[in-house]
Amino acid sequence: MKKLITLLPSLILLLIFSTNSSYSQEISTEQLYESLEWKFAGPYRGGRSTAVSGVISKPYTFYMGTTGGGVWKTTDAGNNWKNISDGQITVGSIGAISVSESDENVIYVGTGSADPRGNISIGNGIYKSVDSGENWEFIGLPKAGLIGKIEIHPRNSDIVYVAALGNIFGPNAERGVYKTIDGGKNWEKVYFISNKTGARDVEINPDNENEILASFWTVQRKPWTLVDGSDEGGVFMSKDAGKSWKKLTEGLPKGLTGKIQVEYSPANSSRLWAMIQAQKEEEGGLYRSDDGGKTWSRINRDHKLRQRGWYYSHINADPVNENIIYASNTGFYKSVDGGKTFDERLYTQHGDNHGVWINPNDNKIMINCNDGGANVSLNGGETWSTQLNQPTPEFYRLTVDNQFPFRMYAGQQDNSTISVPSRGLPALTPFQNWFNAGGTECSDIAVHPTDPNIIYSTGYSGEFTYKNLDHW
Repeated sequence: MKKLITLLPSLILLLIFSTNSSYSQEISTEQLYESLEWKFAGPYRGGRSTAVSGVISKPYTFYMGTTGGGVWKTTDAGNNWKNISDGQITVGSIGAISVSESDENVIYVGTGSADPRGNISIGNGIYKSVDSGENWEFIGLPKAGLIGKIEIHPRNSDIVYVAALGNIFGPNAERGVYKTIDGGKNWEKVYFISNKTGARDVEINPDNENEILASFWTVQRKPWTLVDGSDEGGVFMSKDAGKSWKKLTEGLPKGLTGKIQVEYSPANSSRLWAMIQAQKEEEGGLYRSDDGGKTWSRINRDHKLRQRGWYYSHINADPVNENIIYASNTGFYKSVDGGKTFDERLYTQHGDNHGVWINPNDNKIMINCNDGGANVSLNGGETWSTQLNQPTPEFYRLTVDNQFPFRMYAGQQDNSTISVPSRGLPALTPFQNWFNAGGTECSDIAVHPTDPNIIYSTGYSGEFTYKNLDHW
C-alpha cells in the first residue's frame, strides 16, 4: 500500500506531462489553422498589368491580366472589375490575353508576364475559356515560362500562335513560336532558335493569315544582373503559316538586339512596325517597313520611346489609320504622322505603360495597361477610368505594429508605401482607412514598438524617413 501511494504522484505527473505534450503536438499541426479564413484588407489600388484585351462587339467589356493577381473582367468600361481566374488558373502572373474575333466566347490566356523585372513570377502555360471567362481549362505548354503574346486566327478560334519567351532564370528548350490547329489539344513548336533565345511577340497579317511576323529575344534574370540581348534575336517572318521562317535584316540593326515588339498596320498590311532595343545607341528605336518587311528604315530614335527597353518597347498600331501608332513607355504616346513624331502624350491614370488594346470598330475605345493596373477610355484617351477599384497591388514586404487591432504596412511596386487596418472595413480609398507610411515603393518599414504614430521607412539611394502621425 505504501508503494502504491508513493507511485501515485509520479503517475499523475507523467499523465500531466503526457497530456501537455499531446496538446503541444496538436497545436503545432496544420489542423490548427484550418478554421482561419483569409480576409481582404485592401487597398483597392491597382497593381502592375502587362496584358489587356477587349470584345469587339461589346464596347464596354474588357479583360485585364495582372502580374500577381490573375485575370479580371469588366462589363461596364472599367467602373467595376471582377476576378475570373481565382481557383482555376493556378498562378497569378499573366503575360497575354487574347479574345477570338470569330467566337468572342473563346479566350486564351498565357501565364508569366514577359516584361521581366527583378520580382518576376514565372507562368505555367496556357489556359482557355469557351464561355467568356466563367470557366478555364489548362491546355498545355507548362514549361514555356513567360508568354509574351497569343495571336488567334481571325476566322478560326482553334488556330493559335504563341510567343513563348521561356524560363527567365535559365536555359530551356520550351521556348519559341508554338502553334495549335485544334484549340490547344496539341501544340507544335514551329520555330526555335536556341535554349537561351525565346519568342517575345507574334502577329498574323490581317490580310493574309499565312504570313506570320515574330520577334525573338535572348534574356535571362540572374540574382545580380539581367543578361539582355544577342545576335540570335531579331525579326522573323513566315509566309507559309509557320512551316518555314526567314530573318528580316534589310535596314534593321546589324549588332546585338534585345527586346523587340512587332506590329502590322490593320489599315495597311504592307506597313510593318518594330520597336527595337539595340546594343548600339545609334541603331535602336522605331523602325517601319512599307513593303511588307522587305526593307526597313528607322523613323524615330527619341529616347522617351525606348528607354529601359527590356521593360517597355511596346507599340500598337491604330486599326483605322495607318499613320497613327501608339508607343508605351514611362508615358503613353501617340503619333499621327507615321511615327516621325510623338508629340501627343495621353495621360493615363499611371505611368510605366505596357500596351493598349484598341477596338477595330471604333478606335476611340481602348484599354491601356501599366504599373498601376488597367484603365479604359471611350474617347480616344482624353479621359480614363479609375484604378482605385482594382485590388491587385504588388507589395515588396509586409510589417505590422503592436497596437490592437494592429495595422499593416507595406511598400507597393511603383507606388507609395501604405498602411491599412487589420480589422473593420477594407481600405477602399485614400480617404477611407489607409494612409502613406513614408518612404518609397521598395521600403523596409519599422513602427515604434510602443508608439504606432512613429514610423521609420527606407527608400531609394539610402533614403531614410521618419514620420510622426501626430505632427503631419
